[in-house]
Amino acid sequence: MKVNNRLQPEIKKGTNSSGSEIFLNSIIILLVGLAFFLAYSLVTKTLSIRDSEEIKSNQEKSLKIIQVEVLNGCGATGVADRFTDFLRSKGFDVVQMGNYRSYDIDETLIIDRTGNKLNANRVAEALGVDKKNVIQQINQDYFLDVSLVIGKDFNKLLPTN
Repeated sequence: MKVNNRLQPEIKKGTNSSGSEIFLNSIIILLVGLAFFLAYSLVTKTLSIRDSEEIKSNQEKSLKIIQVEVLNGCGATGVADRFTDFLRSKGFDVVQMGNYRSYDIDETLIIDRTGNKLNANRVAEALGVDKKNVIQQINQDYFLDVSLVIGKDFNKLLPTN
């Protein structure tokens, strides 16, 4: 039996893409690229808005009047009064003044009580306290922003100059 090869369809090996297939593939690649670009733009825009809102919020928090507690941690007589007067002259609201639990503090400490370290840094800058002595001890029971614990180094700070 002879098989008539003319009736069977020809199968092309290694077919070449037609112009319409190339065009459609190009459109798909462009659309995928556009989707990635739009997603990237959306993410970066969202992050920059969040960052700018955070900066604005921190600036607003730092512009309010800072309430300070002044504690004598060195035992020198009258030092808390002197620091209180100095801070009030600089626009800080000293709401409490007293003695620290001990008199053996060597270096003056600035303690952030609310989680806004900018306020503590402003107090440190006004007094000439090194930034390494600014710490955070958030305490929701305190109704103040910053605690100042005056150490034995108080003679090196601005209120005594």
